[in-house]
Amino acid sequence: MEKMENEIINIESVHFTEDYIKDIKAILHSAKAQSYRAVNSVMIQAYYLVGFRIVEQEQKGEKRAGYGEKVIENLSKALNAELGSGMSAAHLWNCRQFYLTFRDSAILSTLCRELSWSHIRLIMRLGSEAERNYYINEAKQGTWSVRELERNIKTDMFHRVLQNQIEPTSAKGEAKAVENHIKDPYILEFLGLKPEIATSEKGIENAIISHMEKFLLEMGKGFSFVERQMHIKTETQDFYIDLVFYNYILKCFVLVDLKKGSLKHQDIGQMDMYVRMFDSLKKCDDDNPTIGIIFCADKDESIVKYSVLNESEQIFASKYRTVLPTEEELQLELDRNRLFLQLR
Repeated sequence: MEKMENEIINIESVHFTEDYIKDIKAILHSAKAQSYRAVNSVMIQAYYLVGFRIVEQEQKGEKRAGYGEKVIENLSKALNAELGSGMSAAHLWNCRQFYLTFRDSAILSTLCRELSWSHIRLIMRLGSEAERNYYINEAKQGTWSVRELERNIKTDMFHRVLQNQIEPTSAKGEAKAVENHIKDPYILEFLGLKPEIATSEKGIENAIISHMEKFLLEMGKGFSFVERQMHIKTETQDFYIDLVFYNYILKCFVLVDLKKGSLKHQDIGQMDMYVRMFDSLKKCDDDNPTIGIIFCADKDESIVKYSVLNESEQIFASKYRTVLPTEEELQLELDRNRLFLQLR
């Protein structure tokens, strides 16, 4: 009997493998995640209903001036007395704004299911519905953390991406799908570059490699890193492309050439050559045409207008900023780019 029990124990221990433990952990982690999402969804719905009830109560007041403040303060005191801390006046004001911002929005169910209250508090302060919807969808699809969302709002990703989607007044027609993936400017403050390093193309390249995850987030959807200093060899010469990416949405390679100074016509010619060579020597038959982006510290719009960049569907020039610009600086940059695109 003792021998049989030992054999049973040994047989059972054989199945106690790493895969077995991993499966159990995965089940528990999944359950915890689902539990968190369920609680998060219920609480966000509750905050929405609290906001609705506050607004409903305000509308019963005969005098509007100062009435809302009194309602919020009294409600906060009453709730905290019974429920404990957590229902501050500031939180209740957020509930109120949440309801007022999204009461007519079809995207409310997405908010409750996909995003946290911290995400929502950032998004509901944005001025336009289009802007709010953009960040809601991007945060959901990209599984952005609250910090990533805050950074993308601060750097005005919405307008940096959408400015390329403005319909030009020229015969060029509607914005192309490729252009919708190109930003101008790119904000690279996360590289943490000191001024002396920022003047070196090699220094910028090394910093990008060290912060590749954040750089891919700044590049946009669908980008994956392929290689740095990719070697392309012809019959007579050797060439090295700074950074090569692949975009699975566009189904094409994207070449990035880093320039420490202002854009020059030689830079455009070089990128045009790189793109043509890459299409000939590296691109697979089922890939779309290769895209080239010249990252430059500054660019003369006249060079852009009177070069192949103006009509090219494959080559783009974008400024990069290694420090976070102020809201005013960024807005001026975007306004200038938008005007230039409309005049082309």
